[in-house]
Amino acid sequence: MNAFWEGVLAGYGIAIPVGAIAILIVDMGLRRGFSPAFMAGAGAATADFIYALLAVIAGATLAAALAPYAGMLQIASAIVLLALGGYGLWLAWRIDAVQETAPLPENNHSLWEIYLRFLGLTLLNPLTITYFAALILGRDATSAVTAVDQLLFVIGAALASLSWQTLLAGVGSLANQRLSPRFQRLTSITGNLIVILFGLRILAQL
Repeated sequence: MNAFWEGVLAGYGIAIPVGAIAILIVDMGLRRGFSPAFMAGAGAATADFIYALLAVIAGATLAAALAPYAGMLQIASAIVLLALGGYGLWLAWRIDAVQETAPLPENNHSLWEIYLRFLGLTLLNPLTITYFAALILGRDATSAVTAVDQLLFVIGAALASLSWQTLLAGVGSLANQRLSPRFQRLTSITGNLIVILFGLRILAQL
């Protein structure tokens, strides 16, 4: 069971640091409530699961293969973040100071669109697989690892990531229920400005 808990720690390690994805999940909860925000978090957690699984199967090889394309992926990630931040600002600007914008219908189609959007956005970060690969290679150096251990590691990482993303979704949805429309708009504007800054920072570091 040690492999499972190592996976849990690894999952929290990649999920907890506050970044653009976390802010977007909270903003989704703030604007649309828990269900859409949960699907956004599930998309991010699925990406962590995929990268953890790939790292278990062929971490070092895949990390090296992705390295030449890291710049292109970073540019794509920055463009997406700038677009999402700008779109979020536009939505927040439309919210009347005394009346919330009507929420989008929570049908399966719209929820799955959110899931796929956040899955794709999180997959744009190739550093995730490098992170998991480094942890796995370091653990391999000290002990024999079975296929069951590897599976437990991946499951632990995925569940940890999902639990953290769900917490973020809950925080956003609670704010949606308890904050005034004006404060919600200010919070959403601030969050999306931070997302835009993340995108600009990625471009500045290239």
